[in-house]
Amino acid sequence: MNETKQLKKDADRVLKETSRTFYIPISRLSTELQEAVGAAYLAMRAIDEIEDHEELAKDVKSRLLRETALLLRGTFDTAAYGALIAPYADLLPEVTIRLGDWVDYCPEGIRSKVLDSTAEMAEGMAAWAERDWLVETEADLDEYTYYVAGLVGVMLSDVWEWKAGIVTDKEQAIGFGRGLQAVNILRNQGEDAERGVGYFPPGWTTEDMFAYARANLAQADAYLASIPKKTTIHQFCNIPLALAHGTLDALSRGKEKLSRPEVLKIVGGAMLKG
Repeated sequence: MNETKQLKKDADRVLKETSRTFYIPISRLSTELQEAVGAAYLAMRAIDEIEDHEELAKDVKSRLLRETALLLRGTFDTAAYGALIAPYADLLPEVTIRLGDWVDYCPEGIRSKVLDSTAEMAEGMAAWAERDWLVETEADLDEYTYYVAGLVGVMLSDVWEWKAGIVTDKEQAIGFGRGLQAVNILRNQGEDAERGVGYFPPGWTTEDMFAYARANLAQADAYLASIPKKTTIHQFCNIPLALAHGTLDALSRGKEKLSRPEVLKIVGGAMLKG
């Protein structure tokens, strides 16, 4: 098997291992879009694993993220990245260790845009690590959710325009990512509290966060409506958005999460509508 085929096989495997939610819609895109979105997801997941790591000190996280961002903004040097993470290689997952492979996997025509968004995300994550993830206002929450998820929407919009000529509204694209993240915050608030982390601004109730999630999902709905129906791109966006709406509905009824049959029903419905 040649190197290109092996890299695609590895990317597919790691993608499946790291995101069951996105693996299905990515696998239904055209080949070049699969490579672009798959590489972007893996690159962003690589830095996310640094930010979320339970055993790395926050100053280590900040340094790794800032130096990785510098590499992403230049001509990415895989050997330099390997040297940077070498002291922590035993702690980091494959998706993070192989960031250089995901850069190589990304189609050249969109690579610089993907790396710019990933670098901006890494810089934002570093700043939040330095602040100890302390959300004090709604503006802070907006900033945090922009860096960890809104930038995913920005990156996807760049990819859609590059390959399909589909132009979307940037604020709606940010709302798409932000809305998915707000649902995750609601779903994981108990688990986050156990880790001593919280993303609710002081004084906010669960209902306030529900309102925040709904407002951003409304932006996400407008984003989806701007993408031509019956395309794999529309289907790609519709699946996680439908799951986010379904999860929010389940949480509002007091359930912890969607059941597996509910997930399959929502994904099936989203595929038909896409």
